[in-house]
Amino acid sequence: MKILSQKAYIDSIFGQLHFQVTGEGRPLILCHQSPSSLEMFSKAFQPLASNGFQVIAVDTPGYGQSDAPTREPTIRDYSNCMKDLIEHLSLQRVSLLGHHTGACIVAELAVMIPTKVEKLILNGPPLLTEEEKENVMSMIEKAPKMFPRKDGSHLTEIWQRRQQFTPGWTDLDAMHRGIIQMLRVTGDEIHGFRAAFSQNLEEVLLAIDVPTMILTNTGDDIYFAAKRAALLRPDFSFLELEGGTHDIVDEQTQIWVKSVTDFL
Repeated sequence: MKILSQKAYIDSIFGQLHFQVTGEGRPLILCHQSPSSLEMFSKAFQPLASNGFQVIAVDTPGYGQSDAPTREPTIRDYSNCMKDLIEHLSLQRVSLLGHHTGACIVAELAVMIPTKVEKLILNGPPLLTEEEKENVMSMIEKAPKMFPRKDGSHLTEIWQRRQQFTPGWTDLDAMHRGIIQMLRVTGDEIHGFRAAFSQNLEEVLLAIDVPTMILTNTGDDIYFAAKRAALLRPDFSFLELEGGTHDIVDEQTQIWVKSVTDFL
């Protein structure tokens, strides 16, 4: 039997914050990568809920159905939005999972409210050097900006752009849904990247004092950064899946869910 999901909003520092709750049980908050939305976890909602979790997926400000930031956001801003949601739902203890930018957000949140965090999963934490950050941002900023055209060619361009940033992709449905989430971005689509790369993630990782797992996959474009994070914190659990891309939740849903639930 399908477990129903409920969608709702709360007020945040940047307007309305959209989230979705699926199932009952131990609360698990999911934070997505950039530029995406809570829909990146859609294939995992049902199996996670069936494993006894209350799955709470969130659209960070400017993505999905959440309002756009009214100023340049920081990771701390995003984390404060998640903190507000936890307080709104009156959750006493939660587990946190974030992917790429989402990993930055939940890592910061775990440092902010350690007594409320049961366990933490960092899926592909982007522990990059300053030079690597500059190179990635340069690639992103140089990519063609999408402006609607009468002939619809802007849609072909954004498709080609996401293909370029997803080497080794094989899942057509995941690619299609990823494009839809990119089209739904309100405001500046790369503010999530800028926030992530402005954070001192190394300092945050060293400050984490809750049970933590670093989860990655060998085909992820920042697989090396997750390995670097594991070396920084050898006391964290570490698990890598074989192959895949940053669409790993779609590509290997069953093994990804098992990896998450086994740790939690």
